[in-house]
Amino acid sequence: MTMEQDKLIAQLEPGVARLAARGIRRSYRKNTIILNEGEPGDSLFVLLQGQVKVYATDENGREITYGTIQAGDYFGEMSLDGGPRSASVMTMENCLCSLVSRAAVQQHLVEEPAFALSLVTQVIHRARSATETARRMALLDVYGRVIHTLEGQQGAASIQAPVQLTQITHQQIASRVGASREMVSRLLKDLEKGGYVELGIKRITLKKKLPARW
Repeated sequence: MTMEQDKLIAQLEPGVARLAARGIRRSYRKNTIILNEGEPGDSLFVLLQGQVKVYATDENGREITYGTIQAGDYFGEMSLDGGPRSASVMTMENCLCSLVSRAAVQQHLVEEPAFALSLVTQVIHRARSATETARRMALLDVYGRVIHTLEGQQGAASIQAPVQLTQITHQQIASRVGASREMVSRLLKDLEKGGYVELGIKRITLKKKLPARW
C-alpha cells in the first residue's frame, strides 16, 4: 500500500478506515463496471477515491440509476448474505477501492460491534431509498419524476434564491427517471422557454419553483 493510499484510508471515518485496511486495494478506470447485477458476490467495496453509480438495466437495455456513491462510503454490502448482487455498479471517474472479503467483514463486525449497527443502518437507508424510487416510478408521470430529481438535489428554487445543479446531464436525469434522453431534453427545453430553468453544459440552473404539472 502506497503512502497516498495510506492517506486516503486515514481520512475515512475510523470504523470504515479499519474495515478498508482489511482489504486489497484495486484501481478502476472511468466507465468500468465493477459489479454486475445478478452475479454472485462475497465481498464489500470501500470507495477510497472517485465516484460510482448504482444502476440496473432491463432486457431492452433501458437503465435506471438508483444513486451515486462518493469516496468515503462503501457498496456491495447487500450480497454479504451469499445472495446475488442486487444492482450493477460503474465508475463515473477513475476510482480506487479496497476490496474486503466476506470473511474479513465478518471478523470486523465481531471485533467492532458498533460498526455492525452502522452497517444495518446503511442497509435500511438504501432499502428505503430503493423503495422510494420504485414508488415514484409507479405513481408519478415522467414530468413528476424529472421535477423530483431536479428539486431533490438542493430543494426548490425561488426568484430570490436560484439553485444551480452542476455536473448533471440530460442522460443522467433520464437514467434516474426511467425515460429517454430525448423526452427529458424536450421537458427541460419547455421549462427553459417558460423561464423556470436555464440550461448549460452539464449545468442546470433552477430559477424559480417548478410547476407541479406541465
